[in-house]
Amino acid sequence: MKTVKKILIPVLVLGVIAVGIYLFATRSKAPQKMSYKTTEVRRGSIVNTVTATGTIEPIIQVEVGTQVSGIIENIYVDYNSIVKEGQIIAELDRTTLEAELESSTATLEANKTEYEYQEKNFNRIKGLHEKNMVSDTDYETAEYQYKTAKSNYEKSQSEMTRVRQNLAYATITSPIDGVVIDREVEEGQTVASSFNTPTLFTIANDLRQMRVIADVDEADIGVVKEGQKAMFTVDAFPEDQFSGTVTQVRLQPTTESNVVTYEVVVDAPNPDLKLKPGLTANLTIYTMQKDSVLVVPLRALRFTPEGVDTPTTDSVDAKVKTLWVPTASGPQPKQVTVGSNDGIFAEVSGPIAEGDQIITAVDLGIPSVSDSQTESNPFMPGPPGRDKDKKK
Repeated sequence: MKTVKKILIPVLVLGVIAVGIYLFATRSKAPQKMSYKTTEVRRGSIVNTVTATGTIEPIIQVEVGTQVSGIIENIYVDYNSIVKEGQIIAELDRTTLEAELESSTATLEANKTEYEYQEKNFNRIKGLHEKNMVSDTDYETAEYQYKTAKSNYEKSQSEMTRVRQNLAYATITSPIDGVVIDREVEEGQTVASSFNTPTLFTIANDLRQMRVIADVDEADIGVVKEGQKAMFTVDAFPEDQFSGTVTQVRLQPTTESNVVTYEVVVDAPNPDLKLKPGLTANLTIYTMQKDSVLVVPLRALRFTPEGVDTPTTDSVDAKVKTLWVPTASGPQPKQVTVGSNDGIFAEVSGPIAEGDQIITAVDLGIPSVSDSQTESNPFMPGPPGRDKDKKK
């Protein structure tokens, strides 16, 4: 019996080892099923934007000056004063101008008297000359004196018009309805208009209607068009977002430090008068926005499973791409047409529906949150109204 036991124990051990080796070899040869990360096809927005920095300005801003030199005698408005068109806002000292007017009036009267006398004398000499009762020399002299007197009289009339106009310029009025945003003179100050018109006041037409003058880089200007929606913020009210519309894309380029930019004008309604001239605006222009379209992550369009042949297509359209959907028998392809994208998501159409699962990558066992919940472009601001929708 002891001999039989000695023989059976090694045989049993060898059998167990053989079975283990067989099972290990069989399992190692069995194909392992590949695991994939998936996400849902969903409806969302595709938004492309251009960002720029600009300055808040009134739409109409007039610099009021004076065309005559003199001393500021009276100022009737100050900063932030509301003015009407034609309202007197300042006056210059009239002493010198009134003296010029009196002198010009006297000169005009004298020249008028001389002209009337020479006209009568010329007509008398002309009649006598026609009867050959005076010489040609006397006639020519009378004609010369008449024309000279007429020229001096007309010159005096022009000078009188100029002096009267200068006297009128001593009264400075507002050219538009608006508000005074700058005053550069004080009473008693002397202004000289010898070479240029000095600016006395700056008047803005209506601060409830403002605009943003933004500098857009040459790389982005090609997609900026009139009528596009824009949003902007200012440092004075960091929690507020202001909206506007692109009203003009100016053709004149500006080059600074080898950087070419173009001015874009965005209207900025300001009913609450929060926006003030000169504020810096951080502007976002929405060059493309599509809402409620089927979207998928771009990386799903770039994914191709290993060991699976990608189907060929007869289409030469570069917008036709392949999405892979998980099935019980493995990944299956679906060809879709790709539209616009925002760098993270792309618009798709074709044999795909909202809620369908699509493969985005091979699952390596690293935990992650669903793509549809977390994936978004960190550099792309949300479209207007998106935050409000979330709050609801």
